[in-house]
Amino acid sequence: MPARPTRLLDRPEAGGAADPLSEVLRTVRLSAAIFFRVEAAAPWCSTAPAGRVLAREIMPASEQVISYHVITAGSCWANLHDGEEVRLAVGDIVVFPHGNEYSLATRRGERGELDLDFFRQMAAGRLPFTIREGSKRRPDLQLLCGFLGCDLQPYNPLLATLPRVLVVHRSDTAEGGRLARIIELARAEAANVHPGSACVLARLSELLFIEAVRQHLRDASPEQTGWLSGLRDEVVGRALSVLHQDPARRWTLARLAREAGVSRSGLVSRFTGFVGEPPMQYLTRWRMQKAAHELAEGQQKVAAVAAQAGYDSEAAFSRAFKRLVGLPPAEWRRRRGHPTPKPVRVVSARRS
Repeated sequence: MPARPTRLLDRPEAGGAADPLSEVLRTVRLSAAIFFRVEAAAPWCSTAPAGRVLAREIMPASEQVISYHVITAGSCWANLHDGEEVRLAVGDIVVFPHGNEYSLATRRGERGELDLDFFRQMAAGRLPFTIREGSKRRPDLQLLCGFLGCDLQPYNPLLATLPRVLVVHRSDTAEGGRLARIIELARAEAANVHPGSACVLARLSELLFIEAVRQHLRDASPEQTGWLSGLRDEVVGRALSVLHQDPARRWTLARLAREAGVSRSGLVSRFTGFVGEPPMQYLTRWRMQKAAHELAEGQQKVAAVAAQAGYDSEAAFSRAFKRLVGLPPAEWRRRRGHPTPKPVRVVSARRS
């Protein structure tokens, strides 16, 4: 494995190179679904369904729903339903990037009953923003809960590299840090709902998730591999940047190796070691992800999308797209074309 990587994310890119993380977040259509607050008295337990189920119920324009929770008072357990458990204390953030079914509970190992109707009602704006559970005047546990929609297919390199449970601990959200400031803004907005609060909380929800991912990258060990860790490696990070800056360019392995400043064999070895596939294979998959995004969101003809993906002919693009995605481009557009998701719903009342 390569030596300790240079932390590219900690310095500006020279020459206006692309920011692959931002490009991925845009192209996989990351957007807020719902955001609410919970005040609960022990014993308490709540279960979230699998991300694909939740997407179907509350955000049909997305394939996956990522959920996260900020512990603002008290402590609890996050229990994945396959047995993995994590204890969370005040100030911690827990993210479930892969949509595993899980429970949050004040007691270890507890699972609650799944209530899909709660999420449907919350997404529709029919429930108060602050959910109170239990009769105590002072709750034992307080949470901020966010749910984000995104695409999985044809290719989401970010989710592929994140752990099943991502925890950012209180030490990383200390007062004065960026995460702490975002959390405080969200808490203040949630406590005093104003006109425009829905938009503010939607953007804060997305920012909180992105900053949690960045903190995870900063905390990762030098030996850790994956697409995200590749961003901070001198060679792989440069290769990813130029590929994302101009994916339609007539790239060859030799040209990409020159851009990265290494030999072809050195680039293949290092890139594959981090990303899990050779650079030209990655490029093909990323081109198809961008093309899928354009097909689902835009009104361009397939020929124009093909040209943007670096293909000279619509027929060649269609064959490559179907081989990777499983559907012809026109069929993908028909199935995946959805209106823009509705923003986060916010109401100011409370439910006791």
